[in-house]
Amino acid sequence: MKKLVLLFMLCVSFMFGAINLQTASKEELMSIKGIGPKKADQIMKYRKTNKINSADDLKSIKGFGPGVIGNIKKNKTVSKVKQKQKNQRSKVEDKRKSKIDKVKKSNLSKEEKKARKQKINKKAKEKKQKIDKKFKEKKAKKEATK
Repeated sequence: MKKLVLLFMLCVSFMFGAINLQTASKEELMSIKGIGPKKADQIMKYRKTNKINSADDLKSIKGFGPGVIGNIKKNKTVSKVKQKQKNQRSKVEDKRKSKIDKVKKSNLSKEEKKARKQKINKKAKEKKQKIDKKFKEKKAKKEATK
């Protein structure tokens, strides 16, 4: 029985433990309050050339001030709903970037490339706005039932 209780306590401590910045996935990094897809990408890029031993190591990355670093240290995370919204927006952004890269590599004229990029950016912006609207409606509905 003691072993079972010890095992349970160990599992719980891992669940509530801090995120390892050196090995965390993009989604895990985005679960931290104040870190979105761009900052998660910055961390992932930074750790390719530097070892991250603590949250203070991120001070050398542009945009990481005391607020974000404090959130990392305190292990402040966003709600599951907000995390889902961030993940959906991140997927749209990743897809947009890959489409833009394809256009850049194509043999189209400058004007055609510019027009396609604008179209891609416009669609991505609309999708992000649709995601935001959906989550705002859910939040309003949830608050109305309280």
